[in-house]
Amino acid sequence: MNLTDICIKKPVFAWMLMAATVVFGGIAATRIGISQFPDVDFPTLSINVTWEGAAPEVVEHDVIEILEEAVVQVEGVRSITSSSRQGGGNITVELDLARNVDLAMQDVQSKVSQAQRRLPEDIDPPVISKTNPEDQPIMWVGLSGPFPPRVLSDFARYRLKEKLQTVPGIGEIIMGGFVERNIRVWLDATRLDEKGLTVTDVIEALQREHVELPAGRIETEGREVNVRILGEALDLSTFRRIVVGNTKEAPVYLEDVALVEDGFEDIRRLSRVAGAPAQGLGIKKQRGANAVALARGIRQAMEELRPTLPEGMELGVNFDSTRFIEESVHEVEFELVMAVILTAVVCWLFLGSLSSTLNVVLAIPMSLLGTIATIYFLGFTLNTFTLLALSLAVGIVVDDAIMILENIFRHSEEGKDRVRASREGTEQIKFAALAATLAVIAIFIPVIFMKGVIGRFFLQFGVTLSVAVMLSYLEAITLAPARCAQFLSTSREGRSRLGQWGDRGFEWLAHAYSGLLARGLRWPVAILCLAAVLFAGSFLVLTRLPKEFVPSQDQSRLLVRLQTAVGSNLAETDRIFHRAEAFMNARPEVARAYAIVGGFGGGSVNTGVMFVTLVPPRERDLSQAEFAAVIRKEINSYPGVRAVVQDLSQQGFTAQRGFPVEFSVRGPDWDRLVEVSREIERKLSASGAVIDLDSDYQVGMPELRISPDRARAADLGISVEKVAQTINAMVGGLRVGRYSTEGRRIDVRLRLLADQRSRPEDLSRLRVRSASDELIPLSSLVTYEERPALQAITRSDRERAITFFANVAPGRSQDEALTLVKQLSKELPIGYHAVLGGASVAFQESMGSLVFAILLGVVVAYMILASQFNSLLHPVTVLTILPLSIAGAAIALLIAGKSLNIFSMIGLLLLMGIVKKNSIILVDYALQIREEGGLDAATAMLRAGPVRLRPILMTSVATMMAAVPAALALGSGSEVRSPMAMAVIGGLIVSTVLSLFVVPAFYVVADRMAVKVQGWRSRGRAVGPVEPKPKLME
Repeated sequence: MNLTDICIKKPVFAWMLMAATVVFGGIAATRIGISQFPDVDFPTLSINVTWEGAAPEVVEHDVIEILEEAVVQVEGVRSITSSSRQGGGNITVELDLARNVDLAMQDVQSKVSQAQRRLPEDIDPPVISKTNPEDQPIMWVGLSGPFPPRVLSDFARYRLKEKLQTVPGIGEIIMGGFVERNIRVWLDATRLDEKGLTVTDVIEALQREHVELPAGRIETEGREVNVRILGEALDLSTFRRIVVGNTKEAPVYLEDVALVEDGFEDIRRLSRVAGAPAQGLGIKKQRGANAVALARGIRQAMEELRPTLPEGMELGVNFDSTRFIEESVHEVEFELVMAVILTAVVCWLFLGSLSSTLNVVLAIPMSLLGTIATIYFLGFTLNTFTLLALSLAVGIVVDDAIMILENIFRHSEEGKDRVRASREGTEQIKFAALAATLAVIAIFIPVIFMKGVIGRFFLQFGVTLSVAVMLSYLEAITLAPARCAQFLSTSREGRSRLGQWGDRGFEWLAHAYSGLLARGLRWPVAILCLAAVLFAGSFLVLTRLPKEFVPSQDQSRLLVRLQTAVGSNLAETDRIFHRAEAFMNARPEVARAYAIVGGFGGGSVNTGVMFVTLVPPRERDLSQAEFAAVIRKEINSYPGVRAVVQDLSQQGFTAQRGFPVEFSVRGPDWDRLVEVSREIERKLSASGAVIDLDSDYQVGMPELRISPDRARAADLGISVEKVAQTINAMVGGLRVGRYSTEGRRIDVRLRLLADQRSRPEDLSRLRVRSASDELIPLSSLVTYEERPALQAITRSDRERAITFFANVAPGRSQDEALTLVKQLSKELPIGYHAVLGGASVAFQESMGSLVFAILLGVVVAYMILASQFNSLLHPVTVLTILPLSIAGAAIALLIAGKSLNIFSMIGLLLLMGIVKKNSIILVDYALQIREEGGLDAATAMLRAGPVRLRPILMTSVATMMAAVPAALALGSGSEVRSPMAMAVIGGLIVSTVLSLFVVPAFYVVADRMAVKVQGWRSRGRAVGPVEPKPKLME
């Protein structure tokens, strides 16, 4: 007794099986994570080294090259990039996705330790850490209002951040535009001279007089007391009265030679929301967490915090990527519902019975909810790829139920009772249904061999769709027969008018098809020739399609990067940012603009970023791409500024920045490399193929080089260290201690007054103490000159390199831009070459992997079909429809104006699986007829075609209807769903129509060839008469 018989005999068991699947799937649906893309770790290690005062060239040769040589020996290294800058450098090691980052980190630490003895002795130990470039903030929260910076800073750091850290699912919170609170000691060089003190005198006095140390404990019999020396100043007035020196008249207090205030660290970054000063917090989610649920939790925590805010202080969301994710998920959910409705309508139109329609549609909730439960336990999330699979699965999961129901219906019309019809009808077509199911799953088996992040993404798509198809088959051979055995009615009495129309329509259609098929099978070779011409033409269409990695999406958010002239200070950069912000805030398309001047790290004050949130697409006249062009034109018209607008929908597919065009120019000599890079940049800009072309090359900033006179310093008994410490403390600033306030510990920083360090000549104000206790002007001990200095030397895969990033120009394709880059690379001098990277490499790898997956999928499908049919020739007959489905997909993409990208390639991959179903239904029934009646191939096909016409059309139209909502491209994220849906619809239309003629024609031609081959072999052996065999094609 098989599972079908059990469910027919015990229908309650079948219903409980369905109920359990629905219940567990419903629970999983409420708990599964939601994200835009599958959570994929990009295993990346970072090695940071600090070597104070070393020039970039020295850092490169003495540190970076040695560490790169050590790290490249580690297993699984994909690429190595490095940057040597003034005073240090860093190396980024990108590993293969399959490499365990923790084990790789141990290997890297071991190799770096071995190389340590070859590094300079005065270098700080290298710091190794693991990073994941994909972990970007999902939202930015801003705190603003007419309050002093200290109030906003403290509230953001100690109230808002600590409150948000308690939200479940939150990872890291980074502070944007945040400056740490400091006690600032502003020394006055003139007063120091008057009091006969030097900088080192003040530093030593503060470190001596402002200190708190544990003093142990006092132990007595039965009692113990800790001893603590309160040597730190408890308030600013006490701190100001610290004695830093003595004169003949009186002691010298700190306030006599310095201005002391409760302030901030050096202001190297600013942030604003809608033009008002603000403190920003970037929210990162934990791996696998529900991004949408986390954003809701953040908003809820903000609502709880708002009543506690001081009057006038505003708390808002500056930038939220989860809005698009949530809207996209809701849109897919809506498309799922629409797909179910359209599929149900199609089934109703074909079957003409609500009970039969309900029997088919009940396969959808079991298959989809069962799939959600499965992917939940597999650790997947509801993301673009899994939701796409669920959306398309709606039309596929009903196929098996339609095939089973139609066959049971036909057996019942022959006079069999419901139970017998259900059992025999299921048994007869169970093989064909299994073959069709395995044919779909087989096409996704090669996805396992796909490399890179696209392989990980496609794996989730393939697993989700395969699980749905397997569950649909299980439902079709268990629950569907059980329901038919209970409720199926084949009576024509009382049939609705629609049902009667459907019956008459199908009778006419079957009769017309029978006549056309009979004529076509007279000239089967001509039909195959026409099919071959169509297939050849489809390749011409494919070459005309624009090719890109990922289509841009209107996510209503943009990232604008601004860079001012080299050497610009924060005030100059801020002035330009004010102008750019005023433009943004005045535009009706902009909902909110959040600007960070000076960047996140605060190192380059001539750079900054602006997060721009747009109003929803329906509320603006310009698309996101059109408004990006407006921003680009406006801000780049400002003198001394360079603006790059980044489309954030391109991120998440690589460990790099996320630009569609990314490449590096490499070569041995840095100066020559700069010249070559500028030339290729000029040609690429002039081509019009790209926009927003930028590079990581940094023009040298002016540098004041101070050289000590060692001989004179030695004569006076002054060490070079004392000279350097004086300059460092007065010009750069020095941390001299810690200060306690309101239960917090903050730094104490010492520096010269701003107006006394604005020019190189101001060095003459400074004094150092000689061995004879004299105050010597610093200007007599040093010489200085101002000259441009190299900011950084960048390397890629152990070669000096300059990396370029760009967006594709409107009207051009990513493939065109990359082809141009390759052409320009051929024109480079000997020893210099261009290497694609980031999304550019991912584009080429993904296209190659997808073509490989399709071809290998066809081979695997052939193997499975050959095993099931026990024939080497029948699978070829089934697979003849595949080329025609590609032709239909290509024509549909061309007509719809879509590109050939990874999502439309998913559609092609899916087509390879689902279009075989029609051929399997047709060939399997023809084989049954021949086996039972001993008919020739043509007669068998003439009988099988009209009988199988109805299920073929029903399954094809049902699958197409499930893809229609996505193809209409009506909501958020439709840019990625539409190409795939169009490919599926186009391929199904062409393949369904042509499969009704091409498959029978090939079947007949192949049978005739098999007969001839068998005849030749028989004559060749010449061993008696040859007995004809009915299974000529096996």
